[in-house]
Parts: sequence; structure tokens; C-alpha cells
Amino acid sequence: MTTIKDRVIDRLERKDAVIGIVGLGYVGLPLMLRYSDIGYRVLGIDIDPAKVERLNAGSSYIEHIPGERVSRARDAGFEATTDFARVAEADAVILCVPTPLNKYREPDMSFVIDTVDALKGHLREGQVISLESTTYPGTTEEELLPRVEEGGLVVGRELFLVYSPEREDPGNPDFETRTIPKVVGGHTPACREVGVALYRPAIDRVVPLSSTKAAEMTKLLENIHRAVNIGLVNEMKVVADRMGIDIFEVVDAAATKPFGFTPYYPGPGLGGHCIPIDPFYLTWKAREYGLHTRFIELSGEINQGMPEYVVGKLMEGLNQQGLALKGSRVLVLGIAYKKNVDDMRESPSVQIMELVRARGAEVAYSDPHVPVFPTMREHHFDLESVPLTPTTLADYDAVVLATDHDRFDYDMIRAHARLIVDTRGIYRGDDIDKVIKA
Repeated sequence: MTTIKDRVIDRLERKDAVIGIVGLGYVGLPLMLRYSDIGYRVLGIDIDPAKVERLNAGSSYIEHIPGERVSRARDAGFEATTDFARVAEADAVILCVPTPLNKYREPDMSFVIDTVDALKGHLREGQVISLESTTYPGTTEEELLPRVEEGGLVVGRELFLVYSPEREDPGNPDFETRTIPKVVGGHTPACREVGVALYRPAIDRVVPLSSTKAAEMTKLLENIHRAVNIGLVNEMKVVADRMGIDIFEVVDAAATKPFGFTPYYPGPGLGGHCIPIDPFYLTWKAREYGLHTRFIELSGEINQGMPEYVVGKLMEGLNQQGLALKGSRVLVLGIAYKKNVDDMRESPSVQIMELVRARGAEVAYSDPHVPVFPTMREHHFDLESVPLTPTTLADYDAVVLATDHDRFDYDMIRAHARLIVDTRGIYRGDDIDKVIKA
């Protein structure tokens, strides 16, 4: 006897299934393109009408994703909509919505919960729902499971629920959606089997796990590992600076050891959607079990303190030139959270800008990837990117090198800036007075 599970897997394997992707940002859009490229019809759902309009016009709003790829997907049948009722058309529903922190540094699950609440009345038998958003262990079972079963459909028999964390690295040319292994945990063995069938055609390697909780914890471990190690090297940067040692020289030297060491480099703070946020998801959930994750929280404190440290080094450099930060003109170079992308999520550059502005300085920025300061939930600047020329560099009392884009002319910056606060180790070994290493 053919079961509902068998029918769903068969549709996925024959590529007759419609793939629905909810949330068409840095995670959802590449996933949409991948499924479209391999022959699935994809329906995209997003709450932003402007984003939907651009996609339906065959245009991209993410710099490293060419509009031509979106246009090809449109020709192949991709459609974007703001109508959540249309989720009934999809055989697979993949949720790629934000999971930020609130002002108390606690998980903000409102985007996930609101999305599931908007979808649940339109779910039908034979669908697989996959959550990809970063979250704490237990979210899929505690928040999604009761909501998707409200209509009477039973997960594991009529609906299939999985957690499969996103692993996108925007702008990284060495990896793409297809080549990054995909972890999949199901609420039941049947759910896991359907989840594997969902991702197996699109991803080179699928890694099944025993549960959604294990998959949720895997995502947190991956990024907490990075956060802790970056916190360590950021703390060592402060110590090395006090001792007159170049931390970048030290890390480069340590990286020559062929075993037992992985190089992590310091910076002005943590950016991106995952690494600054994930540790707080686990520490928050751990309290429910009477646990205090001191090691993880300490690294978070260190990394959160880096923008203040950078501004302190800026003030130190200005003092050496007989200037106060108040009343000075400061140019921040690079406001994306990482090099060579336009992704602003959790960028420490923006925190530096706010600290500089709060201390009475005039702040501006230059970023070839972000021509106009975007609308953000927590940060507000009415600014456009300043063209980087010898004249503009000389007009500012100091420049803070916050994001090391390849398109910056670092020789020109060194030649014409009055003071450089280097947070990325670009000017390694330079002992000229106007370079302050931060």
C-alpha cells in the first residue's frame, strides 16, 4: 500500500513537486535559484512587496546574485508573491525567515511564529515543512509542531516536519548552495526520510541526523565555535597591542603549524546574521535547564566590546595629533559586515559609526558595495557612500578601516589619509605614525 510519505518522496524525486520558499533574502534567494536550475517549479513568498515586484521583474536586489539568474528562474516558472494562502500550491515549504535578538539579547522568534501562523490555515496533506532559520534546540518541536497540527493533520503521517539549518556564506566564491553539505533532522524517522528526499536532488551531500534538536544544536555549535575562537583572538589582540606586538604577525606565524591550529583573525567586532547571534540562542535556552554557559557568554562579551575598543583607539590616535573626537570628521571605510559583499546584517561598522556620532564627531562612510545607507531595524543614518579620492581622504581627520573590501585602493588611502585606524591588519608591519592598529 502506497503511503502519503511514499507519494511525497516520489513527487520530489520526479521533480513534479512545487518548492515553496518563504523569505527571499540571503538564504532563500540562492535556494530558490538552485531548485529552479535543476528543474523544479518554485513559488517564493515574502512580506516585502518591493522585493516581490523586483523578483517578478527578473531583477536581483543582492549584489553577488546576478539579475540574469533571477530572470532565467522567472522564465522557468518561478513566481514571487506576498499571498501566504498560496502555500497550498507547494509540496515543500522551506522557511528562511530572520531570527534576530531583541533589545535584551534574547531570541526574537516573532518572524518564525508569525510566518507559521500565517501559513498554518493553508497547509494540506502531503506537504513537508522545513525550518532553516537559526534557532535554539527545541524550536521545531515547541513552536512549529503544535501550530502545523492545529488543523488536524498529524506530523509524521500526513505532514512532514524537518529542521535543516542554512549554511550560506554570502560572497564566498569557494562555495555555493549545491556544494555545502546539508544537515537534516526530522521530527520522526518518516519526516527525516522526506527531508532527505527534499534536499538530496539539490545538494551534493545530505547529512541526516536523529532529531530536529540535534540539527538545531549542530547549527549553534558551528557558529559558537567561530564566535569563541574570534573572541579569544580579539582578547589576545588587546594584550598583544599593550605589549607592542602585531597580533596579525603572530596569527600568521601560528598558522604555519600543520596540525592542531586553525587561524582566526581579530576585527572590529562580529557581523552577519549567525555568529554574533547564535551564542545567545544557546545561552538563553540553557537557562531553562539550570545551566550557565560562562565560556560562551564571555566570548560574547569580548566580541561585543570590540567597537568600543576601536573607538578608543581612534580617540588615542586623534589625541596624538592634538585633536578631540568631538568635532572631528571621521570616515568609516566599509560598512558591510564582511569584505566584498553588500550584506549589512549585524555589521560592527554601524556600531562604530553610532559610537562616533554619539561622541560628537561628524561621521561619514565609504563603501563601494553599499551606495546608500539602507533602512535597518535598529540603526538610522541619512548618508550616501563618499567617493574615495585623495581629496576626500584628506578632508577627514581620521579614517577607520572597518571592512577590508578588495575594491579599496589601500596605497592611496595610506598616502592621503591623515590618520588610519586599521581594524583588519591591512597595514601589517607599518610603523608610520598615522597608522593606529585596532
